Amino acid sequence: MPKSACNYLVCSVFFYISGRGCFLELSNPIAVKTTMDEQTKIMLRALDAFNRKILVVSPQFEILAIRGHDTGVSGSDVIGSKCYKTLYKRQAACIECPTFKVSRLRQPALSHGYHPPQKPNQIPCLYSYPLVSSGKIDGYVMMDFDFPALDALEEKLRRTNAFFSNLILSAVDCVIAADLSGKILNFNNSAAEIFGYSVEEALKDLNIRDLYPGDGAKEVMRKLRSDEYGAKGKLKRYHVDVKAKNGELIPISLYASIIYEDGRETATIGFFHDLRERLRIKAELEKTQVQLLQAEKMASLGKLAAGVAHQINNPLGGITLFAKLALEEYELEEGVRQDLQRILKDARRCRDTVKELLEFTRQTRHHMRPHEVNQAIARTLFLLENQSLFQNIEIEKKFAADLPPVNADIQQLNHVFMNIILNAAQAMDGKGKLTITTDHDAAVGWVVVEIADSGPGIADAVMPCIFDPFYTTKEEGQGTGLGLSLVYGIIENHGGRIHARNQPAGGAAFVIELPVAMRKTQGDQGGQD
Repeated sequence: MPKSACNYLVCSVFFYISGRGCFLELSNPIAVKTTMDEQTKIMLRALDAFNRKILVVSPQFEILAIRGHDTGVSGSDVIGSKCYKTLYKRQAACIECPTFKVSRLRQPALSHGYHPPQKPNQIPCLYSYPLVSSGKIDGYVMMDFDFPALDALEEKLRRTNAFFSNLILSAVDCVIAADLSGKILNFNNSAAEIFGYSVEEALKDLNIRDLYPGDGAKEVMRKLRSDEYGAKGKLKRYHVDVKAKNGELIPISLYASIIYEDGRETATIGFFHDLRERLRIKAELEKTQVQLLQAEKMASLGKLAAGVAHQINNPLGGITLFAKLALEEYELEEGVRQDLQRILKDARRCRDTVKELLEFTRQTRHHMRPHEVNQAIARTLFLLENQSLFQNIEIEKKFAADLPPVNADIQQLNHVFMNIILNAAQAMDGKGKLTITTDHDAAVGWVVVEIADSGPGIADAVMPCIFDPFYTTKEEGQGTGLGLSLVYGIIENHGGRIHARNQPAGGAAFVIELPVAMRKTQGDQGGQD
């Protein structure tokens, strides 16, 4: 290479170091003087005083100029040779050489794979910038740094990265980042706890698409790239189900963003807030609301029953009294006596009905005591079987003998049986067969009650919703949708289970399972109502 060109490149390095600009356009080499004048000598002296090692190479890694403190090589001997051979005794360019990044980005770059030189006179190629002429890179300038300053910067960077990494790992919500291929880049401790994958497992093998059922990941990206859901590249409060390692679907609220670099999508990051606890609390509140509404209904019914009982018991007492007096004080024909006996019988029946109604609607403190299930069902049927709705319904009772008692609130248990039996009669439209079966599953300690009808059954689309609050298939004004939801809550509060199924021969069946009451130990007090 001509000496004048070498001088020019060295001077270019000086101008860059002096802060004249990041890119230096090479002037016409012919315009450079062929001998070093005083200005050039001063520039070279300044480079020597700079006390840094500087290397200029061509795009083919040929040394064009070398200067600096204790380089240990003679510039004239190495000009034109490959830098990696002369300085590092390698057969190919160093893979960590910053010129590769400079060539790609066409701007200064640092070497991120820096390794200290093995010999003191080797030049550590830490920093490089291009020499551009007419849009073409003619060479690269490389130099070292002040190592203590660089070490301090790297240490500060490490501390900063460690702080942000710890911040994300310790976040209460799940934080998951992934590249555009779906590879997980960040998976914090909360994500590991909720999804069931370890952090190491997620970073190594997991794809972001594995966390969504079906095409859930594609749908999230579609919304992120759309302007219809807020600012483009951002998604807020998007409710979606995600899939844990064990297959469980978890409802979450997602806040997500696309990460851009130079206007290009490079990655995505999402903050996943688990909604299970919130939904559980919401369900508890709804159940409590339903129970309060039902309690108000029962209280109103109790007041009504008490008023009706008072109004009916007075004339019933008079009817009974005078019928008995007529039988005792008068000589009556046999037919008249039989009629009076019928009057007394029906009066007693009215009295018993009023008594059962008062017992059924009696407000209690919800004391859980042992009760006979067969007796509770019989009491409910006594109130219903003579109603007009049941006139054309055949009722078959299959009560198990010696059925152990269950620990229950009798008022709530009565309400359960009343609600299910009425629903069955309405489903059969007042015509059909109602079968009530009780049994004891001694193996698990349950009393089992099955109430089956011969109606049309429950539609498959309706079956999952029948116990939901306010869900009803009845016409408007004929049902609130609270009955079965309250039944479910009562059974659950009693530690039992309830489910519905369709029978092969037609009709629906509700199966109630209640735990057997624990036997009293000596000294326990209590009894049945």
